[in-house]
Amino acid sequence: MEKTCCNKTTKRSVNEKKLITNRLNRIAGQIDGIKKMVENDAYCNDLLIQLSAVENSIKSLSTHVLESHLYNCVPKDLENGDYETIDELISLFKRFNK
Repeated sequence: MEKTCCNKTTKRSVNEKKLITNRLNRIAGQIDGIKKMVENDAYCNDLLIQLSAVENSIKSLSTHVLESHLYNCVPKDLENGDYETIDELISLFKRFNK
């Protein structure tokens, strides 16, 4: 059973927000660099290497957010009797394993 998310929110520390934002800015910079490579007719191999780097950056950030979710959000939900979070986790793992 796959669900779209809800009305839940996640309170993040200032440091966590900064870490995520910095990594997203780095990814955006990588993508801007790839756009310039296309405009400048960069060699396909070089373009593919940079695309792979972006993909790895996104996967790394996704893993970080998932770990944070598992250590922080999930235990709180379970302590509060919100067992729906298990269905959410199953859905997340299905998405990660595509």
